[in-house]
Amino acid sequence: MLADLETSGLSEAEKTMLRFVRKVNEDSVAVEPDDIAALHAAGFSDEAIYYAITVCALFNFYNRWIDASGVHPMSDAAHAAGAKRSAIYGYSRSSQPAPGSNTK
Repeated sequence: MLADLETSGLSEAEKTMLRFVRKVNEDSVAVEPDDIAALHAAGFSDEAIYYAITVCALFNFYNRWIDASGVHPMSDAAHAAGAKRSAIYGYSRSSQPAPGSNTK
């Protein structure tokens, strides 16, 4: 999927959303009502669209902040541990055990 969205196994609705997110990421001032209408036609609610825009914007903010402030990148092991934790508990911090707890 990362290599070619159009030939990926994603649904057409998912491709529509990812095309939109690409546009938000690369040329947000060009987003227009027709883009939102296409997402509605694909079955996405205003709330889902809002969340997609928000996630895209926050990742852009965080990446630029980290790059400019000199924060050191996480190790591969730290990324793997975070991915495992998210796979088990989800992305919400409130759903994850406290650091140092011995659950799972």
